[in-house]
Amino acid sequence: MKLEVNNLSYSIDNEKLLHNISIKIKEGEFVGIVGPNGCGKSTLLKNIYRVYRPKFGDIFIDGEEIQKLSSRKIARKMAVMVQENNVEFDISVLNMVLLGRYAHKKILEDDSPKDIEIARESLKKVGLEKYEDRSFLSLSGGEKQRVLIARVIAQQSKFIILDEPTNHLDIRYQFQIMNIVSSADITVLASIHDLNMAALYCDMIFIMYEGEIIDYGSPQRVITTEMIKKVFGVNSIIEPNPVTKKVNVVYVP
Repeated sequence: MKLEVNNLSYSIDNEKLLHNISIKIKEGEFVGIVGPNGCGKSTLLKNIYRVYRPKFGDIFIDGEEIQKLSSRKIARKMAVMVQENNVEFDISVLNMVLLGRYAHKKILEDDSPKDIEIARESLKKVGLEKYEDRSFLSLSGGEKQRVLIARVIAQQSKFIILDEPTNHLDIRYQFQIMNIVSSADITVLASIHDLNMAALYCDMIFIMYEGEIIDYGSPQRVITTEMIKKVFGVNSIIEPNPVTKKVNVVYVP
């Protein structure tokens, strides 16, 4: 599954939030978007998964224009996990994960034994196999995040959008989730705060600043002390991780 965004711009109340953004993601790539709070990362993702409609520009998934696809067809192609967990109705953990099977069923069709098996296996992958009868609303923020990742896994789409996928998670589960996603045979577009996490997992990184893509490339090329100072206003030292050999950022007060 591949994605192409061409000359996308987006405004709210005459305030331009995204400026002429173009990105291309190849099938099987793990692509990260990094940048400071308010730079437009989530706004860009919401345009891609159709919460917002771009003022200008086009978005294609596997050559098909996203705005022309039905919700069910989009769900078969693309799974989305957002950072907001604003669920106001009570539902069991297993049923929350089963919502990810929506695209694979007819309207009003009951969950099949296969759906339930896939949902339980997805919960097992995030370490919550004993939680299936728990109320979703009773969970901690980190546990909710893991359930939502399980729902994305259960959807079995070949393209996944993750908006801050490790938000609320402790370090163990941050690595667990990123390992699960990166090892799957899928295309991933993720908004990531942690530059070291982005460097460890991403094939390509897009740098966003004030609603624009200002650079893109491999982590080794785009994660530099100059970029971090310009974009985040922080001094840093870049050195290779002695174990992974990936870029490692050390922040300097």
